[in-house]
Amino acid sequence: MMLIGVDYHPSFQTIAFFVEETGEYDEQELNHSDGQAEKFYRDVKQRGICVRVGMEATGYSRWFERLLAELGFEVWIGDPAEIKTKRVKKQKTDREDARLLLRLMRENNFPRIWVPSPENRDLRQLLWHRHRMVQMRTRIMNQLQALAMNEGYRWKKKLFSEQGRAQLEKLALAPWASRRRQELLELLDRMNPTIEELTAAVEREARKRPEVLRLMTHPGVGPLTALAFVLIIGTWERFSRGKQIGNYVGMIPSEDSSAGKQQLGHISKQGNSLLRFLLVEAAQAAARIHPDWRRRYVHLAMRRHQNIAKVAMGRRLAIRLYWMWRNGCEYSQSVKFGSYAGQLGTGHGAK
Repeated sequence: MMLIGVDYHPSFQTIAFFVEETGEYDEQELNHSDGQAEKFYRDVKQRGICVRVGMEATGYSRWFERLLAELGFEVWIGDPAEIKTKRVKKQKTDREDARLLLRLMRENNFPRIWVPSPENRDLRQLLWHRHRMVQMRTRIMNQLQALAMNEGYRWKKKLFSEQGRAQLEKLALAPWASRRRQELLELLDRMNPTIEELTAAVEREARKRPEVLRLMTHPGVGPLTALAFVLIIGTWERFSRGKQIGNYVGMIPSEDSSAGKQQLGHISKQGNSLLRFLLVEAAQAAARIHPDWRRRYVHLAMRRHQNIAKVAMGRRLAIRLYWMWRNGCEYSQSVKFGSYAGQLGTGHGAK
């Protein structure tokens, strides 16, 4: 077995490898652009050695992971935060990082994380692409609103109706402002069909998965939020309790407590930012259309702050979706969800 610790960078990688049968050890720096890294791994494949590669979770490494899968090498992806805690020396270099990854694999102490399948990753690209396109459309619409407001018209949503657009096009603007208006409207006309096409693709993918359809029975949860939740969580078996979902998506407060004094800060934001955004948006939609969710939201907003209440309701929604997925049941107000649901208790008073 050949163990390789890889400190990966977009343009190069630093490796430290050890062959258990022969005791061979070496450290190298491999460039990506000239094919040096690919040649090294293909040469190792020709030697007929079983290979295990360990690296931190990082971006811009899809091609490298595909190469290792093609060669039949075992790939371990590690949690960067846990790997950092295992660093003894205060010296951090590329070679030290590669040695650390190799040492953790040799000691069987490598903090592996769950890695989504290639199909899962590709579907996430669909969600991200639609999300970014909607953001771009929003920026274009905001610029058109600014043009109208500079001329003394504040039409809000009516600006993008047929009548509002006709009035916008009739406004007498200066030459460059007129060109800006024309090109923004052209961009808007091109983006709307694209976003509709992406939305239809999301709906088709959602209908293929029974668990996504089940989550869509929850008030405020549509195909986009339900599909994103299933793809990013991956499988509910990874979590033993619903509260772990809030930690995974980064919606719990950071904490710096000591000596009996609790100090809570902003939410950690350590999870997927897209899922966090969709959960908060879906929770607000649920609060608008469902009395129970609106009552909880208003109660939290009065006690704390409106923004805190939005995040808290988003976290509550994430936990509720987890239990719906785990129990295999649709939404029902009368069903209790949670780690302690169904257990006997005396409540807040003695009986």
